[in-house]
Amino acid sequence: MRVLGIETSCDETGVAIYDTAYPGGDGLLADALYSQIAMHTEYGGVVPELASRDHTRKLLPLVEQVLREAPLTRQDLDGIAYTAGPGLVGALMVGAATAHGMARALDIPVLGVHHMEGHLLAPMLESEPPAFPFVALLVSGGHTQLVAVEGIGRYQLLGESVDDAAGEAFDKAAKMLGLPYPGGPHVARLAEQGDPKRFRFPRPMTDRPGLDFSFSGLKTHTLTAIRELEASGTLDEQARADVARAFEEAVADTLVIKCRRALDQTGLKRIVMAGGVSANTRLRERLAVECKKRNARAYYPRGRFCTDNGAMIAYVGAQRLAAGESDAEGQMQATPRWPLDQLSTPDTALSADV
Repeated sequence: MRVLGIETSCDETGVAIYDTAYPGGDGLLADALYSQIAMHTEYGGVVPELASRDHTRKLLPLVEQVLREAPLTRQDLDGIAYTAGPGLVGALMVGAATAHGMARALDIPVLGVHHMEGHLLAPMLESEPPAFPFVALLVSGGHTQLVAVEGIGRYQLLGESVDDAAGEAFDKAAKMLGLPYPGGPHVARLAEQGDPKRFRFPRPMTDRPGLDFSFSGLKTHTLTAIRELEASGTLDEQARADVARAFEEAVADTLVIKCRRALDQTGLKRIVMAGGVSANTRLRERLAVECKKRNARAYYPRGRFCTDNGAMIAYVGAQRLAAGESDAEGQMQATPRWPLDQLSTPDTALSADV
């Protein structure tokens, strides 16, 4: 089954084609991505109206691009999947309308899929995908969640952020430090020059039981440190790097401490980390150390599939369409808020590997 995947949840337009006749990454026939970062950087964050308009301009040319690269024609497609949520409602509507229009013209099924399920299953596109069950840390600009995964559609939310997501915290810390949007990569680069011993920032909510996250206090602590340096006239480039390092260390440690607790709580030995923040080198290093202590293994999607992309949507859509799921005719989905644990379980969902 050849499925076209469309991702337009925020500021990246992603399109891909996945063929279920081939397992894992071999089924990915083509993928393309257009990032709006350059446009939104001027405003210091995503402008929803501009994002929606840019998706409208870029989506169909990207569809034609992946068809050429596959190489296929529209008539060779067996189904279409699109991101139905969560995300910016206007951006979601662009993908939903395009997917439903194409599906109706081609007389093929169409399905709206969950954006975070795409991230969660993105490592399935790799040459050595994780077996079920596993723990997943979904860590991006809009979400920070720990999920126990028994199979496709069988998800138990273990913990999540009660305020800012980790990616949002990186963006806000970057703004405090005078760095461009998006903040994560810029903070990480600046942190490489920082002295890890100069500052130690708090690891929020690690002094109490549970698997929820909070980064608002860390954000306030970072701002206070910067203002104190400004007041003393010592906020030079090295001080900025030291603050960036302390902030990054605090986020990485906090996430890994919660991952350790999740592995202990579930008794599992496999953990998936996905979403834009999962590309952070320091976070991966810390998680690798923790996994080695527990004889566990961490799995990641390749770099270009850490951020939003069409490949993960094509993959999830292909699994669910093959199981017989589809949108009702004319019933486009655009759900800005959509809890992951409300997803259905496909009849042909992979069983847990115990």
